[in-house]
Amino acid sequence: MLNIDLNQLSTEKRNELTMELDSMSSLEFLTLMNKEDQSVPLAVEKKLESISLAVEMIIKSLNKGGRLIYLGAGTSGRLGVLDAVECSPTFQTTTEVMGLIAGGDSAFVKAKEGAEDSEDEGVNDILNHDVNSDDVVVGIAASGRTPYVIGALKKARSLNAKTIAVACNKNSLIGNYADIKIEVEVGPEVLTGSTRLKAGTAQKLVLNMLSTASMVGIGKTYKNLMVDLKPSNLKLVERAKKIIMEATGCSYEIAEEKFIESGKSSKVAIVMILTGLNKEEALNKLEKNNGFVKKSI
Repeated sequence: MLNIDLNQLSTEKRNELTMELDSMSSLEFLTLMNKEDQSVPLAVEKKLESISLAVEMIIKSLNKGGRLIYLGAGTSGRLGVLDAVECSPTFQTTTEVMGLIAGGDSAFVKAKEGAEDSEDEGVNDILNHDVNSDDVVVGIAASGRTPYVIGALKKARSLNAKTIAVACNKNSLIGNYADIKIEVEVGPEVLTGSTRLKAGTAQKLVLNMLSTASMVGIGKTYKNLMVDLKPSNLKLVERAKKIIMEATGCSYEIAEEKFIESGKSSKVAIVMILTGLNKEEALNKLEKNNGFVKKSI
């Protein structure tokens, strides 16, 4: 087991501005907390070059049929699972993006903090999900030293998978096992050691960038429209029609007609309307252009 020296972690230090937190009024504390939160996007901004390299790596992997696999413990693991799950309705992904959390799926809703202390569990999760050289594994840990994540990244590398580390401390241990490390330093939390706060916000912003930019990079959007969304409920069905209207300038009636003709695919319907092609021709055009609407019209 790793020796833990919390004094070396900026995320574990005490915040000098909130030493008297329990004597503040609610408004005083919230004002200070809000000010601290405003520093997070600026910290992320400093790491855009590394994030961009990570996105390019993920795009290459997805284009080869590989997967984007998030992996973490506690809050970090939950954020990875959340981002992965949201990719399904937004970009109609199936197995391309997935999230693993120490302690298994039940740890998402009930904390199993001890699960993070096992490198072996991280190794087993990599093996149980048949990670291979086409995949990208993103290890997420605010501290940058979580054994579960270290074990998983080590094993992933041994299988020739690409690896990315997302941490909130410099010189993170997980960064030692990553092809690309994204270390967003947010400093001490307003509540000492509660890394679900600024650190969690930073991780969420980074994951938003990794998944969204990667999906754009593999043709899941047209301009700024989510043309590959999964119309799995009434709201999303109406959103799909609205997207068709926005992309083509057609009426609601035409959008609805082509949406049905296309097999309930906004992407296919847009190509049909803008090119005059039928469903099969539009599908072939999209396939030829790797799913990019802009290249198919």
